[in-house]
Parts: sequence; structure tokens; C-alpha cells
Amino acid sequence: MRVLEQRLHADPSRVVLRPFHLGWQGPGGESARARKLVDDVVSLTESEADEEYARVLHDFEERHWQTELLFEERYIQMERMLGFDGDELSQQRKRLIGAYFCHEYTYAAAALMNPSIVPHPDQSGMSGGAVRFVMSLRAVGEGHISSIVFREGIATPEGSFELWPQSHFATAMLPDDSLAACKSDDCPVTVHRHSESTLSNSVIFPITEQQRGGLEDLRLVRFDHGGGDYEWVGTYTAYSGASIRSELLRTKDFRRFLLEPIEGRAGRNKGMALFPEKIGGQYCMVGRQDGKNLFLLRSDRMDRWDDDGVLLMEPEFPWEFVQIGNCGSPILTDHGWLLLTHGVGAMRKYALGCALLDRDDPSKVIARSRKPLLTAIDADRFGYVPNVVYTCGALLVGEQLLVPYGISDSAVGFATTSVSEMLARMLDTA
Repeated sequence: MRVLEQRLHADPSRVVLRPFHLGWQGPGGESARARKLVDDVVSLTESEADEEYARVLHDFEERHWQTELLFEERYIQMERMLGFDGDELSQQRKRLIGAYFCHEYTYAAAALMNPSIVPHPDQSGMSGGAVRFVMSLRAVGEGHISSIVFREGIATPEGSFELWPQSHFATAMLPDDSLAACKSDDCPVTVHRHSESTLSNSVIFPITEQQRGGLEDLRLVRFDHGGGDYEWVGTYTAYSGASIRSELLRTKDFRRFLLEPIEGRAGRNKGMALFPEKIGGQYCMVGRQDGKNLFLLRSDRMDRWDDDGVLLMEPEFPWEFVQIGNCGSPILTDHGWLLLTHGVGAMRKYALGCALLDRDDPSKVIARSRKPLLTAIDADRFGYVPNVVYTCGALLVGEQLLVPYGISDSAVGFATTSVSEMLARMLDTA
């Protein structure tokens, strides 16, 4: 693989305005503390309230998009939650109350890693084989909580790419009414981005109790339902802080997203990657069901996986003796399904490899790489988790593969190679 120069790094300056929840200590819990805080703000004189609100705006107005509107929306949420009537309060006083129940959150201060990449829904204006893309990334912020962020760009058949710029402002995606109606942690929920916010400036944060520890390692794929009906589907790990569960992210336009649990026994595992189309009339996934080996799973439903599948690949070479896993959804080529893999070897060092699966029967491994395609070397060995290279998906543009990858759980790099070069590196196992 040819490693490109561009890198994406953690950035503490990327902040969003989020709800601030008080602790539960003391009599009455959070509601009592919240109501006391509201009463304290209401007790301020007009001049005191004006002075305090001016201070808030001075510190934060230019750091966020539609800051005062967000304060107002947060006030309305608190009014409903606490059940009080604030009709007599001025708009500015309401916004000041809302500000006390907000805080800045640095969603990408600790790390940016483990990207996946898919064709963008909008390919208008593309020529010369260029492809507009959406790239997802795992952003790790305050409290080591993982969220999902996106970047958009254009890739060319020559192996080059360009990312669209981000604005200064970032916004959190908002849950729809489905969240309020949900009576259990198994309900699907829907989130949407602000109509005026670009995808590259929007963040999906954990919403449910199962997700509260983070949304980890989204593996996106453009799924073809047939007849030009595409849906963008991603598998990710929902971490509660104590347990994991595989879940699905589904969208048609990258404006509204459905987040739903994967039902069935296989959903207890992490690192599942969906094929981009049905094979033999069934949905197929690659997963690591036993923590060490790769398995091929089949199901009649995209959201339910009861079968642990059939063994696909075991560690065979020293650089993958500890365990192997997929690095995103298989990619269809003229030669078969190209599957990027990762292996873990001595000293827990990660490396990228690949395998070729039969087009009609992906349980058949045609070839696989004897040696790694990419490993962490030199400065890329250092990071939050050292000696790791890891990707959640690659993009085929013509005959070139663009591979964004995580660097030691800290940053994101980019590499490119051709399908023919990858085939030449694989060991024939037929």
C-alpha cells in the first residue's frame, strides 16, 4: 500500500453545545437540584440577569451555531421536565436558564480513529470516474465516550482524494419523538441533523442506556436492495460501560438515521460487517463469533441474526496468531469478494491483510495474504493504544482502493493500492 501524507488528528477545539445534567446527590435527586437552580436564576434582579447573560454570550456565542436558539430549546425541555410555568419570564431570562442546563462537550479531544467510507448518495457533477464519498469516524471525547462523526470528499481513480472543509461550528444530531415513546432499551430510535447543518459538521452521540458508554467502530456499506434502491447501513458496537451489543445504523440520505439493535444470538458480538447485497436470497455478514476466528453468517432479516454461522478463516500466519477480524464490508470485484482483514500478533501488534472470497459462495476462501499489507511503523506506533492500524472499510474507485485507517487509536491516515496489487500479494489457497 502507498501511504499518503494527509492525517486527521484529535482536535480539542471541536466542541458542541449539549444538555448538562446535574448529579443525583442529595434529597430529591436531580429534579430537586434542577428546580433549585431554576429558582436561583429567577431570583436574580433584572440587572443581575442581564449582566450574567451578557457574560455567557461573550464567552460562548461565537463558539456555537444558533447559540441563543439552543439555549431557548433547552429551557423548553427543562420547563416540560420540571413541570413549571414560566410565562411571566422574559425571553432573555429563559435563555439564561437554558444556558445553566447546557455545557460544551469536546467530542474529538482524545482521539479520532477507525474510519469507514462509502459512496455519497449525491454523485451529481462527478466526471472522469471520480466518486463523491462519505467517511465515518469514531471520535473519542471527554470521559472517553465515543461518538460518530462524518467527513465528505471526492476520490479519483488515480488514488488521490480531497476532503471538504469543515466549518467552525459542530452540532449534535437530535432524537425524534421515537425516543420519548420508547419503553425499553431494545426500541429503535431515530436521529436527524439540523436542516442547515452539513453532514461534516454533525455528530451522533449515544442516546440509549445501552449506548451510553459509546458508539464504536461503525462499518458503513451502501446496500443494494435491487432496482437502484440503495440504503446506507452500518454495524457498530453499542457499549453501555459494562456490556456490548451490535446495532444497525440505517439511512437513505444521511439526514435521518435509524439506530436499532441487532436481534438474535449473533448480535452479542462486535465487529460484524454486512455484505453490500443479498447472496442466494439471504443477507450475509462476516463476524468474529468466538473472539479469534472469522465466520460467515446468513439471515433472512437484516436486523436479526440467530445463527453463529460457518467458520470462514482461522489465524494462519504469525502476524495474526492471536486473532483475526474483518476490516469492513466485503467489496465486490471482477475476481470475487475482496475482504480486508486485521490480524493481531506478538506484543498485540495489529496489521492489515486481505482475503478473496468466491462471488457466489463467499464461504469459499480463494486466496489470502501471507504477509501484512500495512503495519504501524515509526511515529505511527505511538498513540492511545500503540502499535495498531485498523480500518472499518475502504472505497473502490475504478481499480484503486482508498483505505482510511486508524493509527494507534489516536489519528487517521490514508493509503491507496490497486486491486491487482492486492491480488498479487495474496496466497492462492485453492
